[in-house]
Amino acid sequence: MEENKKLATVEDSVEYCLFLIPDEPRDPEKHKEILQKYIERIMTQFAPMLVPYIWQNQPFNLKYKPEKGGVPAHMFGMTKFGDNIEDEWFIVYIVKQVTKEFPELVARIEDNDGEFLLIEAADFLPKWLDPDNSANRVFFHHGELCIIPAPRKPRAASWLPTTPPTIPQALNIISTHPEKIVASESIRAAVNRRIKGYPEKIQASLHRAHCFLPASIAAVLKQRPRLVAAGVQAFYLRDPIDLRACRIFKTFLPETRIMTSVSFTKCLYAQLVQQRFVPDRRSGYKLPPPSHPQYRAHELGMKLAHGFEILCSKCSPHFSDSKKALITTSPLWAGFLESLKKNDYFKELIEGSAQYQERLEMAKNYFQLSVNRPESSLAMSPGEEILTLLQTIPFDLEELKKEEANLPPEDDDQWLDLSPDQLDQVLQEAAGKKEPEPISKGEKENYDLTQVSESMKAFISKVSTHKGAELPREPSEAPITFDADSFLNYFDKILGPRPHESDSDDLDEDDFECLDSDDDLDLETQEPGKEASVKGTLDDLKSYMAQMDQELACTSIGKSFTTQKQMIDFSSMSPKCCPLGTSLCDLNSGVHTRF
Repeated sequence: MEENKKLATVEDSVEYCLFLIPDEPRDPEKHKEILQKYIERIMTQFAPMLVPYIWQNQPFNLKYKPEKGGVPAHMFGMTKFGDNIEDEWFIVYIVKQVTKEFPELVARIEDNDGEFLLIEAADFLPKWLDPDNSANRVFFHHGELCIIPAPRKPRAASWLPTTPPTIPQALNIISTHPEKIVASESIRAAVNRRIKGYPEKIQASLHRAHCFLPASIAAVLKQRPRLVAAGVQAFYLRDPIDLRACRIFKTFLPETRIMTSVSFTKCLYAQLVQQRFVPDRRSGYKLPPPSHPQYRAHELGMKLAHGFEILCSKCSPHFSDSKKALITTSPLWAGFLESLKKNDYFKELIEGSAQYQERLEMAKNYFQLSVNRPESSLAMSPGEEILTLLQTIPFDLEELKKEEANLPPEDDDQWLDLSPDQLDQVLQEAAGKKEPEPISKGEKENYDLTQVSESMKAFISKVSTHKGAELPREPSEAPITFDADSFLNYFDKILGPRPHESDSDDLDEDDFECLDSDDDLDLETQEPGKEASVKGTLDDLKSYMAQMDQELACTSIGKSFTTQKQMIDFSSMSPKCCPLGTSLCDLNSGVHTRF
């Protein structure tokens, strides 16, 4: 059914829907107008956070979606977040805040994994909730996570459907029983922990670095900082065909390079830094030696220039001019701009000033991408947008060179290297911030890391064979030896003394006659039941010994023992005195066996 189908189907994408409650019959055109107003209000109210945000692939956006397949008309958005999972969780924060600011709205959000909010809180979910019955149960309402429960018993609650609810049923339940569907505190805490820190976290996710770039790219990024993502992605996902355009640069010449400051997200910066790349000699992009203090800036600038050149090489030389005039001609633009002013988007900047114009251009770009999204056939590609900006924005090369002396400092990129303590902290947070068990004072005093290290080194230095590795011993530890006398005396106590000796290595009936007169066992005085039990045990032992002799007769197990000079004379011992048979009676050879 349409209302129960999975939202997101595109890989690494998140989809979100905003519904108006109560879900009442409305005129379709009037309902569309109401939802369009909500889109404008939402996008303007959250513009201060959304406008400067650098998205990995696509921005947060909303558009009207008419009723279809039992799903009422609603506001819909889809964002492909790619490799930056933080984009997805930032959208979760935005959607949660939207339902808090607009209590009459209910939000549903999923990605290509399904109900990823439930996955995040998997350790705290009720037993009845599983992927098979979770459809249309998870929503945001009044800024809180809600889960529509299932009835524990048939007819237990008439307002709860026995099967996963449809969207209209879910909206009706939320509007009539809002206090009964709020998720448990532990589930809400698990989700809130993941989005904790926004909106301040936005700035913490950025990384500012110096780049030696062509002046035209510096001018474009100054006007549209978000285009850095498209440039990085073009370089990061390049193929041999893309690199053909970078043999000889046509748009971004290396002779015009200047030092400038570029803001990346940490994900984009890591993607750019971690890739090794040597430019084509014909490109003109030469790098200084790695020991050069500005080698990193030259390398970053070279990679970013390749990405921008790839983007522009994919554009038609004369792309349609109809794509350039979409913003100011939209009937929504005037109202959107007025709403921005009311929400103090421009702060106290003087209209017409350079900073005011920068924020205005960013707002136009945001409006086009998120509010008034054109059809895909009319949407400008990043390369077309870059070429358009190069034709419209003036920049002075000499002026940009003068700004090199006043660049803001770079951010430290030590966050790329994760220490063991930081890794432990990340793993603990991923596991639910479980506190480690306290270690007693005595254990701390007896725990010597040096001894552990030395023991590990000694073990690794040992030469192992096909039989395995020998554990290292302390010099003070005595070697393990086999004491034949003690061994035989032990069996004498169990089996009793032998009245006569035999030269046979086999254990026949006579070998066990001595057991009948054992003083310790004293079978004659035993009760009949016990006597039978003891005789049965002796018969089993005799059977085991015979089987052992049979198995060991065809082996060379004696050769596997490490031998030393005999210290005790075994020559007087008869083979029959060794109840283990032939193998252990090889002790007559005059050796002391050590395992």
